[in-house]
Amino acid sequence: MIRIVVANQKGGVGKTTTAINLATALAAIGWKVLLVDLDPQGNASTGLGVGQSARVRSSYDLLIGRASVSEAAVATRVPRLDLVPATVDLSGAEIELVDLENRTHRLEHALNEAIPGRWDVCLIDCPPSLGLLTLNAMVAAQQLLVPLQTEFFALEGLSQLLQTVERVRVAFNPGLSILGVVLTMFDRRNRLSSQVAEDVRACLGNAVFETIVPRNVRLSEAPSHGLPALIYDLKCPGSEAYIGLAREVMAKLNRLRAEPVAA
Repeated sequence: MIRIVVANQKGGVGKTTTAINLATALAAIGWKVLLVDLDPQGNASTGLGVGQSARVRSSYDLLIGRASVSEAAVATRVPRLDLVPATVDLSGAEIELVDLENRTHRLEHALNEAIPGRWDVCLIDCPPSLGLLTLNAMVAAQQLLVPLQTEFFALEGLSQLLQTVERVRVAFNPGLSILGVVLTMFDRRNRLSSQVAEDVRACLGNAVFETIVPRNVRLSEAPSHGLPALIYDLKCPGSEAYIGLAREVMAKLNRLRAEPVAA
């Protein structure tokens, strides 16, 4: 199972929207997808229409060791897309994890126990911070996808995130690599958005996905209906962008699979 962590310590950059709609797009083309909601706010769970009453087991139970991933996962309205939901209990998990053994590897161990073949890919939606929850996600994953809002402080925040990734590689997970950076909330009417996009591409080159996700009202409306934008309005510019992003992600993952393993 390929594991992709969707992370950015800055809030409001389209992280959860990216996780939900990328997961939906991958499921639509036939992949069996697991989305782990690791944000105490539980926005990914709400955005997929999984209410509080359905969150019997959660990502908190995975981290604490009270449930397996198979026990915590619930089916969503999207065929082939399962979710490990988040509950408010997760807000205290960082404090509880401090006293637990292997506190940085709790999620990795839980995902390692998943039934082989049940899911092809796992996406992990992180909170807007670089605490123990995000660290657990980075330790558990092989790939990092970074949603980056096209605004003034974007590069500054990205630099901090990349430094954290390098520290995680050295200390915990040498196999973690950057799948790519996706530019979000792009406003074509705003010259600053275009300038930031140019600066990011000049800095990171091919690490930046060609697909750019625009500011789009339908993307914002979809979660209130408990639906991914791809189901709420398939033809809106935001949905079309995420379909394009899914194609790029699939192409990158297929290339990685085909690369020979170093001796």
